[in-house]
Amino acid sequence: MAPSKTNPTHLSPVVLTNPTIPPGSLILVTGANGLNASNAISSLIQAGYRVRGTVRSASKTAYLTDLFPASQFSLFEIPDVTSPGCWTPALKDVSGVIHCIGATDIFPSDVDAVAKDELKWQIDLLSSARSAGTVTSFVLTSSAWAAWTPDPSKKVTLSQSSWNDQAVSLARDKSIDAKQKGLAGYMALKTLVEQGIWEWVNRENPPYAFNALLLDTVIGSVLSPKHQGVPSTAGMVHWIWEGKHADMLDGVLPQWHINAGDAAKLYVAILASSPQVNRERIFGFGERFSFYKVKEILQREFPEHKVWADVTDNGWDQTTVPNERGAELLRRVGQTDGWTGLEESVLENAKAWEELESKGVTDDRYSRLN
Repeated sequence: MAPSKTNPTHLSPVVLTNPTIPPGSLILVTGANGLNASNAISSLIQAGYRVRGTVRSASKTAYLTDLFPASQFSLFEIPDVTSPGCWTPALKDVSGVIHCIGATDIFPSDVDAVAKDELKWQIDLLSSARSAGTVTSFVLTSSAWAAWTPDPSKKVTLSQSSWNDQAVSLARDKSIDAKQKGLAGYMALKTLVEQGIWEWVNRENPPYAFNALLLDTVIGSVLSPKHQGVPSTAGMVHWIWEGKHADMLDGVLPQWHINAGDAAKLYVAILASSPQVNRERIFGFGERFSFYKVKEILQREFPEHKVWADVTDNGWDQTTVPNERGAELLRRVGQTDGWTGLEESVLENAKAWEELESKGVTDDRYSRLN
């Protein structure tokens, strides 16, 4: 039986006070059909902005136009983001950019080569935003794993200057097979790409405010489960419910999570706070989590459910993180009660598969990584 006890209550309104990009302005959001991007679009529209969302296929993502007012949202198809100049027309009349797409190669065999190729089109977007002449704020989505490799046995303090050199060194070690390195290759790729982007920004000094939002594991609401399923890391929570992929879940050691709605609001807060917020790495870390703890929450809330992934208790994270700036930015958009906790995030997440299971849909299409 699908869960029936979920009742998300943390979806508080986005409240803007003296935003430097006024409501009504046009914002470009890349990868509009993704978990983070679609939630960001929802928050932007709630705040009064117009949004142009890029997708690879407009026909496959046409459902997005049914979710948002036509006066505030439009799709822009870019089948190949590596095509030179593809961003120029998408950026016409745009005031701000929320960039949500990036490398997805989990096991890169040559991380430096993959990062080099990735940076070509990433920098094309940054350069095109500069040339557009209208962009005043650019928010890059990066990963917590660009800062460090989670290890619950270690006490680590992260800062704005923390980089995951450990993962880069391991990924470059040719004596070890890529798949034996676990997630080090993916972490290294995220590290090298963000570093390369900052190198460009520091060298070229574009006129717009530039900030990176480092998101740790995103758990929470899915905008449209009917069309998106339970995507990305939200789908990994679904694996616990379905009793699948315990080995992959165990590979994600205890660390921090961020609620999907909190992440969406952070995008808006950073975008609308430029240039006061500029050239910063914002840590989107809400509360510590482990998939073992997620399982405990679900088991406690839904004792009638009997099928669970056999995840291991790998301890608890001991990392100290600089997430005060993120909490401050959430307050700027009206979220005065701090970060959303893990339990509430998990129960919001469960609403997605509740909707699907109520329609008899339980297959792997709806518990996937995008």
